Amino acid sequence: MTERAFDMDRFDHRILDVLAVEGRISVTELARRIGLSKSPTQARLKRLEEGGVVRGYRALFDPIRLGRDHVAFVEVRLSDTREAALDAFNAAVMKLPEVEQCHLIAGSFDYLLKVRTDGMTGYRQFLAEKISTLPHLAGTSTYVAMQAVKEEAIAPVEPGGAM
Repeated sequence: MTERAFDMDRFDHRILDVLAVEGRISVTELARRIGLSKSPTQARLKRLEEGGVVRGYRALFDPIRLGRDHVAFVEVRLSDTREAALDAFNAAVMKLPEVEQCHLIAGSFDYLLKVRTDGMTGYRQFLAEKISTLPHLAGTSTYVAMQAVKEEAIAPVEPGGAM
């Protein structure tokens, strides 16, 4: 079942714009920035949280400073794409912290993984010991990123705004 878009007005979009950059902002400061008083801002924020638009708050870490500067994108082809096989693959991938993103793809392969490791040697080991043991794996192709030109969290776009 697909969830529908959440109904938001310009104040809700302003809240999201601010939170996307400053997730730890106080409600008082958030209210000042969007041009509402504290109580309606707090109510709107709670509604966005309860509605699942704001799914949580977390710290963002610099992967380079953590020694995880090697990024590889891995095309995965499965031997079986029935629902049970996809579920088994999904469950196995969820257990791998090196997999930063996993997307089911409509195309010439089945999944695209974004994998972050400490270097080529670490990636080769991860490929051999973890990726190659994933359920229903038929094959992979790896593409190593040389530079991240743009890498950030989703930015809310107001309806009618540029995409």
